[in-house]
Amino acid sequence: MTLSVLAPTTLRSASDRRSFLLAASVCLLSFAAFWTAQRVAGVSMIDLMVYRAEGRTVLDGQDLYAMRATAARLPTTYPPFAALLFTPLTLPGVPELRTLATVGNLLLLVVFVRLSLRLVLHGTGRLPTEAALRVTTLWVAALAVWCEPVWTTLRYGQINLLLAAAVLWDLSRRDGHRWAGAGIGFAAAVKLTPALFAVLLLIAGLVRARGAGWNPWLRQASTAAAVFTGATLAAAAVLPHDSHRFWTGALFETGRVGHAEDTANQSLRGVLARLLHTGDPGLWWAVAAAGVAVAGLAVAVMAALRGERAGALVACAATALLISPVSWSHHWVWCVPTVLFLAVRAGARWAVAAGLVFCSFALWWVPHGPGRLELAQSGAQMALSALYPLTAAALIGYVAAQLGRAGAGRSGQAGRIRPSRTSRTA
Repeated sequence: MTLSVLAPTTLRSASDRRSFLLAASVCLLSFAAFWTAQRVAGVSMIDLMVYRAEGRTVLDGQDLYAMRATAARLPTTYPPFAALLFTPLTLPGVPELRTLATVGNLLLLVVFVRLSLRLVLHGTGRLPTEAALRVTTLWVAALAVWCEPVWTTLRYGQINLLLAAAVLWDLSRRDGHRWAGAGIGFAAAVKLTPALFAVLLLIAGLVRARGAGWNPWLRQASTAAAVFTGATLAAAAVLPHDSHRFWTGALFETGRVGHAEDTANQSLRGVLARLLHTGDPGLWWAVAAAGVAVAGLAVAVMAALRGERAGALVACAATALLISPVSWSHHWVWCVPTVLFLAVRAGARWAVAAGLVFCSFALWWVPHGPGRLELAQSGAQMALSALYPLTAAALIGYVAAQLGRAGAGRSGQAGRIRPSRTSRTA
């Protein structure tokens, strides 16, 4: 199936064909080894079982937010629209569902890598041929499947790659594309965090509107809002009780998803909970999250206004993951475009460093598990369990620094040009 998605109808040369077949073979072998490793590890795909239970609860007309699924008694945490989408998961048996989910996520990984490359290479003047892009996509996917966020996404049967691909599809469209924004609206209706990308589009569009009036960013933001609203209202029409329960109560019950200090929680709130040795960082988190939201969005908007789409994407993704009350490690599949962005903009050294953060599984080298062991972590352990947020903060700082240098360069160039124009006039 992967081959049918990427295989070109005609390749220009025998060399192209050999390169593609080699990359495809390595990618398939990597995926097969990954699948085998997951089966040997006995992965439960526990979140997929929760999604299935949500779909069953909807079909049975039961209380969605009173549901508890699996031996861990996990609750529903997503908006009701997500539960409606999960109803088809009740059709296959559990073994078949696990197989379908694994195949689907592996295919989504290839799509996600392809969209990431398309966005990261946009405007660099280094856009490769279509054949080279296919080959690069397969090589990157073969490696990316082993990074911790992707491994854990497939381990739990999560939907992170689907939502991330929907957002990336939007942001990699040409200006004025009719459906650009729909992916963000859909992703936000399923899981609220992607709504920050719509906020980015809205702010950038409003800034640009002062000089250009209605523009593609405002159009994308409007499309995202319309799709989100339509999906949410449709869910409210079908599930009025559950919708009322979510939007007036469950949305604000952050404890439903687990303890804030869990090592897996790689958000700013998780870092502060471990740092302060408390399960509720309270006001400290609210103030810090507000400051990071303002700073991160400012960098993302500035990048968007200067035509640096990839910088805007990674800065916004990093900001969303930092300020969310809970960002489990598998939510950090945004590491894929982040590492590719650094490879293109900063060079191999920084890309390798970031790749090691996400492939080392180092955040699990600390005490964790039952007993809330994270509340007693040492300084070194807290640093290890904050690797993803620290990387995200460094990434936002890097994008800001690059924008600052680019702005200074333009100012300096303008300063040099003016005298020459004056001398010619004289």
